[in-house]
Amino acid sequence: MPKSYRQVALIIETSNAYSRGLVSGIRAYAAKHGPWSVTLGERGRLESEQTIPENWHGDGLIARIENHATADLVTRMNVPAVDVSAARLLPDIPWVETDDEAITSLAIEHLRSCGLKNLAYLGDARFGWSRTRETSFREQLSLPPDTSLVYTLSRHAGPGAFRWHEHEQDLASWLQKLPKPVGIFACYDICGQKLLEICRRSGIAVPTDCAVIGVDNDELICQIATPPLSSVIPNARKTGYIAAALLHRLMSDEPVSNRKHAIRPIGVQTRASTGGVAVDDPHVASALEYLHSNSHLPLSVDSVVEQVPVSRRTLENRFRSARGRTIHDEITLCRTDRVRDLLASTQFSVFEIAEQLSFANPEYMSVLFKRRFGTSPSRFRKDILVD
Repeated sequence: MPKSYRQVALIIETSNAYSRGLVSGIRAYAAKHGPWSVTLGERGRLESEQTIPENWHGDGLIARIENHATADLVTRMNVPAVDVSAARLLPDIPWVETDDEAITSLAIEHLRSCGLKNLAYLGDARFGWSRTRETSFREQLSLPPDTSLVYTLSRHAGPGAFRWHEHEQDLASWLQKLPKPVGIFACYDICGQKLLEICRRSGIAVPTDCAVIGVDNDELICQIATPPLSSVIPNARKTGYIAAALLHRLMSDEPVSNRKHAIRPIGVQTRASTGGVAVDDPHVASALEYLHSNSHLPLSVDSVVEQVPVSRRTLENRFRSARGRTIHDEITLCRTDRVRDLLASTQFSVFEIAEQLSFANPEYMSVLFKRRFGTSPSRFRKDILVD
């Protein structure tokens, strides 16, 4: 192998979408600034056993240091290292993580935009990022310490691995006691998917009585949920890219601060678990369901009005009353959200995205996008990876 190759180890599980996003960002940086030869130590998120041999000799590593065994291994390897975990078990090394306060703000804003006044949080005390999101949720809503609007998994659990079925009854009881309608911010998508199962078995209507939003936008988990789960989209790819950039600097003997490098989320992917929430007017609810289900089409106000047995003026008035915005504004929000999602998750060009979403032309799509997000589609895509 050419001597120019950097030997880099990754201690990152690939069993979930967020971690695969990290690896994707690292790969993108290495392709641009390498070459790197990567050794991937596959493991579960909380497993202590590592597959990178202790006699591995390389130039640097990037790790999700979620437990003390991993922290000890990283210390023994004695190479430049970057942490991409929120557990913060090695505080002296550089740290790149999601901006959990911004994630929490997005979740709260989304639930409130659905017309919900009662908000709750479901967390998992095993993970630092969940504890940070819980703290931020409490602070942003000014909740008292003993609030019943926060339920923390594992804090109620016994020793050993967490088993959902052992705590379903307690969760069902918590759900039943929450004021309705309620919007619940689940700390990550698996948590949200399990919560939706418990809602279904408990006879709690989603999203009418209980709306749920998760984090990670793991397409498989979100789509297997019933109904499909809305989710905050973290910028895992940029997190991995920035971690790789910091490691490159360390391997080049450049000084790097050990402060947290917080990477802001991309946005919210709305699905049925929060779609049309807290809308008492059945005609507005029908219009919203049609609009969100068909936002990939060139919708018009008239095409939405055709779905309900009332006049355009009547629906416009009811829509403003229920949503605080016009039908046209709702169409624009949904359509630009679709553009954002394709920019973040695909390699389609701006022209191809405009064509796929049936915009009249890329220029018109770009104008709407910039008006909504304050930046052009091309700049937005670049910012997903680069500061």
